[in-house]
Formats: sequence, structure tokens, C-alpha cells
Amino acid sequence: MINPGTVRVTEDRNVCYLNKPEIIPVDTGAADFTAIERHITMEIEMTTDDTHRKTATIAGVLFIIATFASILSTLFLKSVNASDYLVAVSANQSQVTAGALLLFIAAITSAGIAISLYSLLKKYNKGLALGAVCFRLIEAAFYLIGVLGLLLLLTLSQEFVKAGTPDASSFQILGTVLLAGRNWAGFVLAPSVFGIGALMYYYIFYQSNLIPRWLSGWGLIGATLMIAASMLVMFNFIGLMSTIFIVLVIPIAIQEMVLAFWLIIKGFNQSAIAAVSARG
Repeated sequence: MINPGTVRVTEDRNVCYLNKPEIIPVDTGAADFTAIERHITMEIEMTTDDTHRKTATIAGVLFIIATFASILSTLFLKSVNASDYLVAVSANQSQVTAGALLLFIAAITSAGIAISLYSLLKKYNKGLALGAVCFRLIEAAFYLIGVLGLLLLLTLSQEFVKAGTPDASSFQILGTVLLAGRNWAGFVLAPSVFGIGALMYYYIFYQSNLIPRWLSGWGLIGATLMIAASMLVMFNFIGLMSTIFIVLVIPIAIQEMVLAFWLIIKGFNQSAIAAVSARG
């Protein structure tokens, strides 16, 4: 049935959309309101399709921005991993600041992915869709803690250089703590909660068939491997950025790029969307 809050029929038997200025003329002799309803339904479906297409495009773009911002940041943060980082970080202030900015962008866009998908995914499983948003917001918070650690390390490095020949032990202790905090937040805790949030929306994708199941299944496996990598680092079974760690996180990194371009080019499965709309 037509939603009465969407349209009305004027006194001269024309149809007027309440959210649009135009009036649709109708053959008053036939008074075929079935045809009117069909016309209005087609208009609503076209508007809905456009909305879902925009959602897919926005999510795809956010996936790309988050991934590339995170990867590019590593090119600017090489001094952080240097053996003489207390001197190197200060000497590369601009690069470290740029790296921190890129990580900030990655954090915001990572949260934006789940937020952009929520309006669609809640139609299939509201609890999991909301959970995905919450966990990706927590992920963003951990990444921002890592960014703060970088900026504090930069300040510490600058003070170390200004002091000339200070007692290096106190600076070294503070530097070690800041680096450890940044690594725990950015490479262990953030990926862990990312994996949990990703499992939630990939499960919805798999059940709903909004994207091909080979792609959502790939996401489920990749997110699980990401969580496993973080846990192995947490319990000291493997080293951070070790070969095993990289091998475990590569599948989800590639999958998210494939998903991003799929959403931008193909969008969501309209049949799956139509099915849930019919049930609702």
C-alpha cells in the first residue's frame, strides 16, 4: 500500500508528492489508482536504489582512504623505528607529523565505514550492525591513542635534543613507554577490535547476499586471521611486524581493496535489498 504520508490526491484527482513540488496528472475518467500506486512505487524504488548506490560508493571510497592512509603513514614514520629514535624523530619532525596526520585520517575513515553501512545493514540484523559500529569506533579510538603517542614522542625527542647531553636514561625510559603504548594501541588492540567489528558486518553480508558470498566469506576468514595475528603478538608467540604477522594480515588487506572497488563499481545486490524490502 502507498504510505499516506508520502503522497496525496488533490481535489482534481491528481497525485501530489508531499516531498516533491510537481503534481502528476491522472486520467480522472479511469481513476486507475492501481496504476497510480504502481507509478509511485516505481518512484520510491528508484529513490531507494539511488540511496543504496550512494551508500556503496561512500563505503568503498572510505575503505580505500583508510587503507592507503595507513600504508602511506609508514613511509613517514621510519625514524620512529630507528635505533637512535630520540634524535631521529626530532630531525624528521615534518615527516612524523605527516605520518600522524595520515593515521588520524585512517582512524576517522575506519569508523566512517561501519557508520556509512549501518542504515542498510540494520535492516538485516540491527544488533550486529550496531555492534560493528561500536567496535569500529573503539578501533578508531585506539588508533587515535597511537597518534597521540607519536606526537608525545616527537615532543620528547625535541626536548632531548634541546637538552644537549642530558641524562639519557630518563628520556630513554619515557621513549620506550611511549613507543610501547603506540604499538599496543595501533598494532594489537586496534586490529583486534577491527577484526571483531569486521566479522559482524561480513556475517551480515554473507547471510544477506548483499555482496557475493565468496567476497564476504573471504572477509570472514581475513578478519579471523587478523584477530589471530593480534593475539599471537599479545602473548609473545610472534613479533610485531614479523613475517608471520604480515602473512596473517595480508588476506584482509587485499580483500578490503577488492570489496572497495566492488562496491564502487557494482554496488550492492539489488535483489537482496528488494527481498528484505518485500518482507518489511
